[in-house]
Amino acid sequence: MKGILLAGGTGTRMYPLTIATSKQLLSVYNKPMVYYPLSILMLAGLREILVISTPASLPSLRALLADGSQLGISISYAPQPEPRGIAEALLIGADHIGGDATALILGDNIFHGAGFPQLLRDSVAQLAGCTLFGYPVSDPERYGIGELNHQGELVSIEEKPHRPRSHNAITGLYLYDSEAVEIARGLTPSARGELEITDVNRSYLHQGRAQLTQLGRGFTWFDTGTPDSLHAASQYVQVIEARQGIRVACLEEIALRMGYIDQDACYQLGAEMRNSEYGRYLMEIAHSLG
Repeated sequence: MKGILLAGGTGTRMYPLTIATSKQLLSVYNKPMVYYPLSILMLAGLREILVISTPASLPSLRALLADGSQLGISISYAPQPEPRGIAEALLIGADHIGGDATALILGDNIFHGAGFPQLLRDSVAQLAGCTLFGYPVSDPERYGIGELNHQGELVSIEEKPHRPRSHNAITGLYLYDSEAVEIARGLTPSARGELEITDVNRSYLHQGRAQLTQLGRGFTWFDTGTPDSLHAASQYVQVIEARQGIRVACLEEIALRMGYIDQDACYQLGAEMRNSEYGRYLMEIAHSLG
């Protein structure tokens, strides 16, 4: 399976914060926002990842993440000159996907919860069509909503419905089999000229090959596309890290625990940032797991 991280868009909902910088480079507590979705792809076992962003933002993202070799993964980059819909990422990434299955994640989505890494890997291993992830929200009118029947089967998908049939918001993490690119190629653009990811998901649903995995108690999801949600996510990460003594979305630690890099490599990455608490944490983790 290949990974795609869509870090595009102009971030207009965050102005003036994003006038001069990419939204995905903003801080979520003590790490850049892009670390969080990238960590999810890594935890899912993916090692070949394409980052898609605006031409203006790509140099900064490349400077931050490089080619991924320091994490034992491969990161490549591609531009999305205009925001033409989430599904366009599948077309931009067609060569990267190369007929494989795909995990597509939005660059402003944050997931956290006990057991989530194993849930991800199980979902990848059991993929049969399309797997979406639902999270209960109190304001379903703002989201794409998935409706389940009494057997837990996905029966409808509605985009920002006026009369929602459920409170299961479809989050910005999508797992697709090898047919996703061809489905995206066959889409008709919306009135705004965008290729809608909801249309990809509905295509799988109409084929009877879409399922919604619910993220209930014990899981947290943030769509950090507004100043309020960015602040809430930062507070959440700060509390978790302070109380539990762990680091959320620590890419180097994930790489070490996943076996992508060894103890010495992790220690060296920490040593390069030894003046920061983050760097010292990496050095301690590398020592404790050695």
